[in-house]
Amino acid sequence: MEIDLPEVVAEVQAAFDRYEKALDENDVATLNSTFRNDPRTIRYGGTEILYGYEEIEAFRVARTPPGPRTISKTVISTYGRDHAVASTLFHRASVPGKVGRQMQIWVRFPEGWRVVAAHVSFIDEPK
Repeated sequence: MEIDLPEVVAEVQAAFDRYEKALDENDVATLNSTFRNDPRTIRYGGTEILYGYEEIEAFRVARTPPGPRTISKTVISTYGRDHAVASTLFHRASVPGKVGRQMQIWVRFPEGWRVVAAHVSFIDEPK
């Protein structure tokens, strides 16, 4: 298996960047389209547990935007040409003293790269 093919990493990085921009702008349509429209898609959030695209979509539509965030230590790892993991740390002014952790599993489908599983959590800022 080929790992971290530069052109595949670049594709996933572009999809990840599009998601981050949509998150900052609260572009709900783009955020929703980033996730695979499938009942097996899962998102574990900082305060929610969502099973299936419909629950993820409803969460995005109903939530109050948490405001901008800064990201760091983003790592995109690809496995073959159709599977990837994106991991990043983030900080929000609205959550002082905490560091957020985000991991997404991306899969290439005929319609493009989509998140099939995601996890977001917070821990105390390491000292």
